[in-house]
Amino acid sequence: MQPQRNEDGTSQGGLRRSLSLPLIVYYGLGNILGAGIYVLIGKVAGYAGALTPWSFLLASLLAGFTAFSYAELSARYPFSAGEVVYLQRGLGIRALSLLVGVLIILTGIVSAATIARGFAGYLEVFVSLPENLAITLLVLCLGALAAWGISQSVWVAAAMTLIEIGGLLLILWSARPSPERLGSALESLITLPDGSALKGIFLGAFLAFYAFIGFEDMVNVAEEVRNPRRNLPLAILLALGLATLLYFAIAVVAVSAVDPARLADSDAPLALIYRQARGSDPHFIAAISLIAVVNGALIQIIMAARVCYGMGRRGWLPGWLARVNRVTHTPLAATVLVTLLVLLMALWLPIETLARSTSFFVLVIFTLVNLSLWRLKHRPVGDYEGFSVYRWVPLLGALATGLFVAVQLFSVLEGGP
Repeated sequence: MQPQRNEDGTSQGGLRRSLSLPLIVYYGLGNILGAGIYVLIGKVAGYAGALTPWSFLLASLLAGFTAFSYAELSARYPFSAGEVVYLQRGLGIRALSLLVGVLIILTGIVSAATIARGFAGYLEVFVSLPENLAITLLVLCLGALAAWGISQSVWVAAAMTLIEIGGLLLILWSARPSPERLGSALESLITLPDGSALKGIFLGAFLAFYAFIGFEDMVNVAEEVRNPRRNLPLAILLALGLATLLYFAIAVVAVSAVDPARLADSDAPLALIYRQARGSDPHFIAAISLIAVVNGALIQIIMAARVCYGMGRRGWLPGWLARVNRVTHTPLAATVLVTLLVLLMALWLPIETLARSTSFFVLVIFTLVNLSLWRLKHRPVGDYEGFSVYRWVPLLGALATGLFVAVQLFSVLEGGP
């Protein structure tokens, strides 16, 4: 039997609203930061050089349009399986909504499986375990934590997010440039760039955009957030804003401390910065990267299970996925299913191609979500009086993410990755 909903979207006899504003901000920030910044900044520097900070600011602006769209939609419809609801309300195409819901679940499972494989590689720095054993232990432990309770899971995710932020702050402190070098770096940022420099900034922004993906997963725990119509939009914008500040500061320090060409050639640019600043092996940074990997996998398992729950409750997936355990107040069956699928993919399936497709699926979903809000905002307002953005915001969001989709398709047709 499906749980009844109150007028404000809360569940009766369903999920427990136990996530405060700080917790949901940490949850979102942990998903945005992930392990990507530990490798991505070098690739961005390869295009933008000393102007790398501008690439991150431009990427944040492009991602911001979509984040604002998600913020309004999360206030309008604070339900699990958020994007599925948004598309159904905005575009009204049931088959498309169902397809997008399945894609979201698939991307979460594939991301978690890919991350689990990465965990085994990081772990070898500290202890030698058979790869399959390390993957199995990680996935089962994270699945058990996600099934235990949303508060417990998000508290653990928040703690790991604080450690990730601490690692980035350590790099900022360790590699802080002298006042002269910092002044020189900031002066180059305010100098009007020429045509080739602008091209580098834009190419770098295309890569940096992926460092901001992750805020969209916040909407799928909407039914476990306290006062979601207020807290969820605020949390999305705070998480993106804090990530932007961190990324910009790291980018300024990175291009001040190390030549951008060296950063571009390194597979671990932040470890390179730390080694050059401290003159010692960056085992501490490797440990933080390991924590970031674990945090990312946990959040993806939680997200995919909540989408299964939300779709099951609406009859778009089998109803047993919508059952909430009376003790843990979590969708236990959905969590177990997602955990087993993550383990299966991580151990046996060739997931490289699917993993490369994950960002493409996310961009397509972003485009459709923006279009859904744009359509909604051209209809009678009704009695909605919550968080709202201008009509041109979702339109620009759709154009920005649609451009990224086109670039990826062009890259594939040209024989790129």
